Amino acid sequence: MDFIFASYEMPLASLSILVAIFSSFVALDISSRLERAMGSLKQRWILSGAIVMGLGIWAMHFIGMLAFRMPMDVSYHLPLVLFSVLPAVVSCWLAFSIISRPAISAKHLFFGALMIGLGILSMHILGMEAVMMPATVAHDAFLWTLAAVIAFTASYVALYLLFHLRKVHGFHWSKIASAIVMGIAVSGMHYTGMAAMLFSPSGEAAHGGVFVADDNMLAYRIGVGMLLILGIAYQSVRSDKRITAQTAAYELKFQSVIESANDAIIVANQNGTIIQWNRGAESIFGHAKDEALGQNLQLIVPEQHREKHAAGMARFARTGVPSVIGKTLELTGLHKDSSEFPVEMSLGTWRTEQGVFYSSIIRDITERKETEEKISSLAYLDPLTGLPNRRLFNERLASALESSARTDEAFSLLYMDLDHFKMVNDTFGHSIGDALLSEVTERLKNQAMENDTVSRLGGDEFTLLLPKSDARKAADFAQRVLDSFNEAFHFTGEELFVTPSIGISVYPTDGQDADTLIKHADLALYRVKEQGKNNFQFFTPAMNEEYSRRSKIAIGLRKGLERDEFTVHYQPQIDIPSGAIIGAEALVRWTHPPMGPISPAEFIPVAEETGAIIALGEFVLREACHQNKAWQDAGMPPLRMAINISARQFAQTDICGSVRSALADSGLDAKYLELELTESIIQGTSDAVATMQELKDMGLHLSIDDFGTGYSSLSYLKLFPIDTLKIDQYFTRNLLVDTKDAALVDTIIRLAHNLELKVIAEGVETAEQLEFLKARRCDYAQGYLFNRPLSPEEFGRIYCPLQVGDVVY
Repeated sequence: MDFIFASYEMPLASLSILVAIFSSFVALDISSRLERAMGSLKQRWILSGAIVMGLGIWAMHFIGMLAFRMPMDVSYHLPLVLFSVLPAVVSCWLAFSIISRPAISAKHLFFGALMIGLGILSMHILGMEAVMMPATVAHDAFLWTLAAVIAFTASYVALYLLFHLRKVHGFHWSKIASAIVMGIAVSGMHYTGMAAMLFSPSGEAAHGGVFVADDNMLAYRIGVGMLLILGIAYQSVRSDKRITAQTAAYELKFQSVIESANDAIIVANQNGTIIQWNRGAESIFGHAKDEALGQNLQLIVPEQHREKHAAGMARFARTGVPSVIGKTLELTGLHKDSSEFPVEMSLGTWRTEQGVFYSSIIRDITERKETEEKISSLAYLDPLTGLPNRRLFNERLASALESSARTDEAFSLLYMDLDHFKMVNDTFGHSIGDALLSEVTERLKNQAMENDTVSRLGGDEFTLLLPKSDARKAADFAQRVLDSFNEAFHFTGEELFVTPSIGISVYPTDGQDADTLIKHADLALYRVKEQGKNNFQFFTPAMNEEYSRRSKIAIGLRKGLERDEFTVHYQPQIDIPSGAIIGAEALVRWTHPPMGPISPAEFIPVAEETGAIIALGEFVLREACHQNKAWQDAGMPPLRMAINISARQFAQTDICGSVRSALADSGLDAKYLELELTESIIQGTSDAVATMQELKDMGLHLSIDDFGTGYSSLSYLKLFPIDTLKIDQYFTRNLLVDTKDAALVDTIIRLAHNLELKVIAEGVETAEQLEFLKARRCDYAQGYLFNRPLSPEEFGRIYCPLQVGDVVY
């Protein structure tokens, strides 16, 4: 049989090999995109790689056929030529699908290479079937088998290189060498298959094909066009790589920020599965990253909140309507050790093709909460006792007012302080005083019910708010408090008894606002103090009238000094044995323009409380010194002027400087001035003895006023540089009707004489009282028996003509 021998157009053959190599290189580049691609993006890259490599193989095959020169007319069936592209693309799609797996075995490689090789052979056979020429085709069995082996081997090599070079990015020599191997292998299969074909004339004319392809220009156009397509594909891959690299860089930066954050940053999918977990999350929740990834978010949610958490996620997934998204919430987190702690969470979300994702930024706010509690304690709790302070008490009182206004229920307010608490501090020290307040707190809390509020306003002042309590319940509670103080307090081995005084106001009868209720309870407390302490008292409207009068007196005191409303009267002091006047006591009097004369027993305590007593005492001191000097200048025999010194005046002013100034201004000799000091004054001042000695050194006389009514200590009589004891008028008034008072007066006189002190009795109103005192050898006396306190003019008219030693009774 005669065979037809063909030849090749070498430039076209070379072009076909070049297309095969270039398409292999682009396919290798595309394979590197499969490593990181996920979901639909991976599928798009698989399809792109299949099209690029399939078209490259098909173009190599078709250009190679166009390079095949036969000594006859050859045409091609266009539909069949185009259809031959399909096996090439499908086989390449299969190749990229296999290499897209995370790992492949030899079994995968063998099966894949077999299927791809069959696909390429199918493309070759279909391509040859599209050739129309006046010749018959036979096959050389050896060469055809060799072509099949080459096809399988080329497919195996291609799969291997595509998979193992996925991680090689960019323009690398290994990728170029691999592309050359793959291109030559594919081309070798084609040209070996062509060599296996034996052509012999058939004597039949070729059917008219769809186009006549014996055209070098067509082959070059297809080759160049294919190279352009592959070039464009390559540039697209490179652009995508650059974009991906930039994205990866941004992702690395973002990941670096996430990992460096102290806050927990957690990302979860729509099922609540954790897909991102940073170091902050490890630190806060205690779970390592590999422990948390893949777990549900319920991992960090306390059990009692899990149902609500799951319902919220399901609701958002169903409706898309956010309720907490974009907000900052304070929640409770669950640690790995099952402990719960407060967290602050900001939640964000986004939607992709894979579904909804949630990002959470979570901060452990345990320290902040503790700080807030400390600040709250400082703002609302008393640091010594831990009780609510004034601010918190006012808030709870406001709440009680609001609640009672709605329900029309009564409640009670108790205002309490401790009797003689200052003496405890002065005697035992402030540390014992603080310990006492803490013990008092415990006793009050033991009496209080769960809804009651026990508050410390400051010092030794406490308030007790009793919701839903009328006057009867308040009285029962107050009595229980009083009874609880019957038991002694024990400090440093000593027993200490302290009593409370309590004032009570009841809503709504005693007031319907906070200020009124507090004021009325305070007025009731003041009344308890006046009546002897260690008791409780309800507010009455009469207390308001007294308070109003006291307020007017307090306001009028300072203005009265400015307006010269105060005067000084003088009560004579008489020498009992001789009946002669030896001195006078200066007593202040006040006539208020609208209110008229006000008793010293009423305005002196108010002056003590308000501090006006200092200015008032200074006024009396100067006025009395000037008056005594004026009487002496008018011819009255010299007498000693006695002036009362208040506790505040003695403790808070330079009493020695004030006396010097008054004596200097008046010109009075110091020996004609006597200062009367109470026992409480000289006991309450640490440097009292030094001050008294300084006064004594100036030449003044010193006496203790109201002796026997205070907390007397006989040791003070030894220490203090005094000249006279003054018996309080309470004992003088009752000495004829009360044997005990008589015995006390007798004892005081004998005690004073034994200490070489003089004694003066005040409040002498009858001759019988005077005889009793004379029989006990009392030195001096003053009282209405001799004269009432007189104005300066009256005193001068009565006593100026008399000489020392003249009898006035």
